[in-house]
Amino acid sequence: MKIDTLTVQLALAVAEEGSISRAADKLQLAVAAASKRLTDLERQLGTPLFKRVPHGVKVTESGTKLLAHIRQIDSLIARLGDDAHAMREGQDGRIIIGAPKAAIIEFLARDMARVQQKYPHITLQIIEENSKIIQQLLRDKVIDIGIYEKKSGFIDMEKFDYRSGELVAVYSHAHFSFGRAPLEADQLLDCPLVSLGQGSAVLASLQRLQQSRGRALGRQFTVSGFDTMLALVRHGLGVGLMPPAVLDSLHPEPGIGRVELAGDWHHRSYVLSSVAGRAQEQTLRNVVAELLRPASS
Repeated sequence: MKIDTLTVQLALAVAEEGSISRAADKLQLAVAAASKRLTDLERQLGTPLFKRVPHGVKVTESGTKLLAHIRQIDSLIARLGDDAHAMREGQDGRIIIGAPKAAIIEFLARDMARVQQKYPHITLQIIEENSKIIQQLLRDKVIDIGIYEKKSGFIDMEKFDYRSGELVAVYSHAHFSFGRAPLEADQLLDCPLVSLGQGSAVLASLQRLQQSRGRALGRQFTVSGFDTMLALVRHGLGVGLMPPAVLDSLHPEPGIGRVELAGDWHHRSYVLSSVAGRAQEQTLRNVVAELLRPASS
């Protein structure tokens, strides 16, 4: 059975108008051409849809049932057109974004909410990993967009500046005492430290600081998450390093302190890369553009 969209629209228009000529005029068809289309449709269906009466037509009993299906076909055609337009314009589809936890808490969650508000039919999925693994996932095309610490970058892809932040030292008042002045690097390195583990930008920053000072690794704990870091800090096992927004998200008790760090070694810049091939091209471009908008815009 072959039914084109114009014939579907014609059948519904005839039922609405009660007249082939008025329906033909509405669709800018010749009356003879409209009448032939209806005859061919009824022949394919094997039953009349309309009964010819003086001054027009009436829907038959079988026509009432079959027109219900034709309305569904018309609705599906409209949805097909709308969905195709949305995909063509990048307003639909699925995008997988990978980023470290710190970037998600500090920046990305807010930016994703803005993307979702502008493009409600785009499905966003998040994968949380450290900067090294994020780049591996980009390389293997497991994710569409990757956000990672700039100094940890090793992948040969186009990079766009995303957001910047910094680390603070987090400590227990019961076990450590620091003044209000920013903590100098050597003073920090004299303390036992709690850092994220291998592959993390926090550990990489700390290692670069130690190398620049010619310091050997002292007593140090490595953990897999900031919540675990805070637990060790709480019991005086060391001084932690984390972004202020991450510390705030953990709702630390009054016994937990923070102090700024001297110098610029603790400043962090994140970059964004994307890989084409999996996601709808325009959808990917739209999400990237929205993520790269300044935070205040």
